Amino acid sequence: MSATMIRARLGALAAGLALAGSGLPAAAAEEFHGTLEPFAQEAVYFVLTDRFVNGDPGNDHRDQGGEHRTFDVPLPPCDGTVGNVGYLGGDFRGLLDNAGYIRDLGFTAVWTSPIVDNPDQAFTGGKEITCTGFNTDRGKTGYHGYWAINFHRLDEHLPSPGLDFAALNRGLKAHGLKTILDVVGNHGSPAFSMPVAQPQFGQLFDADGKLVADHQNLHPSQLDPVHNPLHRFYNTAPELAELSDLNADNPEVMDYLVSAYLKWIGQGVDALRIDTIRHQPFAFWKAFADRVRAEHPGMYMFGEAFDNEASHIAPYTLPENGGISVLDFPMKEAMVAVFGRKRAGFQRMDSALYLEDGPYANPYDLATFYDNHDMRRLDPADDNGFIDAHNWLFTARGIPVVYYGSEVGFMRGHVEHAGNRAYFGQARIDAAPASPIFQALKRIATLRRESPALQRGLQFNLRLAGDTAAFYRVYQHGDTAQTALVLLNKGDRARTLKVSRYLQAGTWRDGFSGEKVEVGRRLRAEVPAHGVRVLFFDAPLTRADLRARLAELMAD
Repeated sequence: MSATMIRARLGALAAGLALAGSGLPAAAAEEFHGTLEPFAQEAVYFVLTDRFVNGDPGNDHRDQGGEHRTFDVPLPPCDGTVGNVGYLGGDFRGLLDNAGYIRDLGFTAVWTSPIVDNPDQAFTGGKEITCTGFNTDRGKTGYHGYWAINFHRLDEHLPSPGLDFAALNRGLKAHGLKTILDVVGNHGSPAFSMPVAQPQFGQLFDADGKLVADHQNLHPSQLDPVHNPLHRFYNTAPELAELSDLNADNPEVMDYLVSAYLKWIGQGVDALRIDTIRHQPFAFWKAFADRVRAEHPGMYMFGEAFDNEASHIAPYTLPENGGISVLDFPMKEAMVAVFGRKRAGFQRMDSALYLEDGPYANPYDLATFYDNHDMRRLDPADDNGFIDAHNWLFTARGIPVVYYGSEVGFMRGHVEHAGNRAYFGQARIDAAPASPIFQALKRIATLRRESPALQRGLQFNLRLAGDTAAFYRVYQHGDTAQTALVLLNKGDRARTLKVSRYLQAGTWRDGFSGEKVEVGRRLRAEVPAHGVRVLFFDAPLTRADLRARLAELMAD
């Protein structure tokens, strides 16, 4: 449990004891919430910027790279789909032009792929790319942004005249969208195995354009940081593919990264996503987080520790390791099983929630998702799998993250080189509202955007089994009191769900229609096939056994 949660819950207990002797109703004093983290109110749309929309062809640099060109580098057909490892033109203009689309869909934050400068040629080293290969990079370019050569400089494919990163952030905020900056802290560009050394690869430049590190196309074991100052930034053992691996023990590396990221954060960034967090030690990230938060108190951060075991990724969330939340890979695995072709029952989700006795500082602060750019996209039997996944994602605990295109089931089932990172484009965005996935996502995402209970409420499961789920989300804090009763049905026919255990009597309202629902000792509610019902109780809870059970969850 985080220090913030402990302080909040002790405060709530003290307030309850004080009011117990005052004659005021205890229900008005009790605090129930999953988290008080402000960023937990958000829902995140993740764009691989180059693959979203080409809003400004003038920054395409179509002739860049010479014989190792960077624009439009197609691969042979993979699984019937042509992949591409070159730049395809997506930029800040294309993103900002569609900020209204993202907001209208129900999202409140945009996570963009890294914005910093990448090499001006395609990589000639590494392993030959295959349709299903991982870390196979020969012929690939830095279109994705993760191969930095200068952390202080924008990649030239992204801005337009009058639209730099600061202007992008101002434009997004004007549409009600926060910005999440993608941070890379363990590697730069590919650095060795090239037949002939290529300019920029394995090199790092500072804010003035001065060369501060150079791998010199040498295998890490051949580097000599003791005698060659340009080798000091790098480790002498290989880590990920042929990437230049940054030395966490060199304070110059930390200074370089912090100065660069503070520059970008100062231009309007609201949160950080940290790439490959498990490839640097805890102490490194603790120091990084402390230095960033010294300038930007309370900055929310979440990292990518690519591991499906909660006990392996949870340590990053602890205060002594930087208090950095993580992408919820264990939940991702469960979602793939439940909403993909396996169609496992909702009981599979129970163990992934870690609502009690879990290893995380706070599971409610995790970034929840079902796929992204580094794995096979979700592959359900039909559109209903996406609809069911979104109904869960936007009602269960955590901060929902959806990868671009999933609102229409784009490239479902495809891996990286077979279409996972394919170009989306304006035409698909314009056509998206016709998709049943889009409409259902907009409906549930908009509901969450308006509900403190769905955003930060304590989750209490009533039933997770087979094709149905029923649970409470309860938020009582300060002057706000709201309980959501969530009913889910991922089956192919309508189901009548019955609730009596821990049922709060009183006047509820339907979250979608706004109609009042009078609830007594029992509730019977029909939930459509692949549907969701959400009922709200907009007052402090009064049922004693429910409050007692929630108090137990708060104390956990």
